[in-house]
Amino acid sequence: MNKSRLLLLPVLVIAFVGYWAAAQTPTGTAAKSVATVPGMPPVIDPSNLYSETVAGKMSPAVQGALSRIYVPNRRGNSVTVIDPDTMQVVDTYKVGRNPQHVVPSWDLRTLWVANNAEGRTDGSLTPIDPLTGKPGPAIPVDDPYNLYWTPDGKYAIVVAEEHKRLDFRDPQTMKLAFSVKVPGCGGINHADFSIDGKYAIFTCEFDGSIAKIDMVNHTVVGTLVLTPFYQRSDVVAQLQDIISRRPNVVAQLQAAEKRKPAVVVDSSSELGGVICATWGMPQDIRISPDGKVFYVADMLADGVHVVDGDSFRQIGFIPTGIGAHGLYPSRDGKYLYVANRGSNKLFGPRHGKGSVSVIDFATQKVVAFWPIPGGGSPDMGNVSADGKYLWLSGRFDDVVYRFNTTTGAVDQIKVGREPHGLAVWPQPGRYSLGHTGNLR
Repeated sequence: MNKSRLLLLPVLVIAFVGYWAAAQTPTGTAAKSVATVPGMPPVIDPSNLYSETVAGKMSPAVQGALSRIYVPNRRGNSVTVIDPDTMQVVDTYKVGRNPQHVVPSWDLRTLWVANNAEGRTDGSLTPIDPLTGKPGPAIPVDDPYNLYWTPDGKYAIVVAEEHKRLDFRDPQTMKLAFSVKVPGCGGINHADFSIDGKYAIFTCEFDGSIAKIDMVNHTVVGTLVLTPFYQRSDVVAQLQDIISRRPNVVAQLQAAEKRKPAVVVDSSSELGGVICATWGMPQDIRISPDGKVFYVADMLADGVHVVDGDSFRQIGFIPTGIGAHGLYPSRDGKYLYVANRGSNKLFGPRHGKGSVSVIDFATQKVVAFWPIPGGGSPDMGNVSADGKYLWLSGRFDDVVYRFNTTTGAVDQIKVGREPHGLAVWPQPGRYSLGHTGNLR
């Protein structure tokens, strides 16, 4: 071998090592990083923003926290506390009026009970110490139906549903800093944030739509009507027109309860023929692992809408089950669990056709379906820290369900009256964005 070839060997070896290392790196993680809003923790893996919520990745902030399930009972004005290891109720205590959700704080050190006191002015937030499982003194807060946190942790976002408003507050004292009015979003309630934290999408339950909020400038970007017939511009136009002319929330609720068609479109066969459609009732929302699309559960459409967040347009619809409601990613970030409440009504019957559908994020297909033997009403909750169980409140049956995420088998525990947004604690993750544990 001549001298020039000998000198070339180290270069070839270095090139090969570099090529091999690049091949081992998940697509997008080395070549592409996410420019987040200032103060937001970095995105570790842009191909899976849930990479830090896998089993075992527990933050030092949750060290010493009791392993518990916290269940807000909306009509019982109380919180039931369950030990998941023994499957026994270990505590029950009174909180404010109409507790809706138990929400982990951005720093993971406090759980907040959102008591929105429906139709009244004495709403409040009750803090729970995860180290003791006990509540502290409630803080008066106007209409806190739900609670989120800005991605940088600077503000708490109180979702004032009745007022169509987002209140940005101090995350410790809950003192009001400023508000963002969202007049075109009747029944504003659930949200999720873009992968970079620059915008959030909130669901508008009573307007069949979603609202996009600029989280940097704190402005409303726009609203989008959702429908399984999203590819039919004529259907979308008529839905938009009907929603804009509906006189009040009461009429909306009555129409939703009766489930009468809101739109009857008689078009030529070229457009697909006659369409009978109701306006939707969007509930929970969750972003895909790669941050490209949002999934929106719709209680009247019995499925999940798929929305491109950046362009803010609907690109799909996935039928799941009656009363699609809560959305929770699996610990490995491969699946989305959809809680189908079993009824299209706001206040449904006991022992309805409740179930859980499992969507494969990669294919956007339902790959498993778990009905509740004897019926039920699965609503809101979360996945256990190890990913083995999905915990959900049984809204109309006054129970909590524990689904085995391997087999779909269901266990039940009796709790208070009308349980709603339960929290599983502690959970893996670095920080909380709100709701019943939207961690990243």
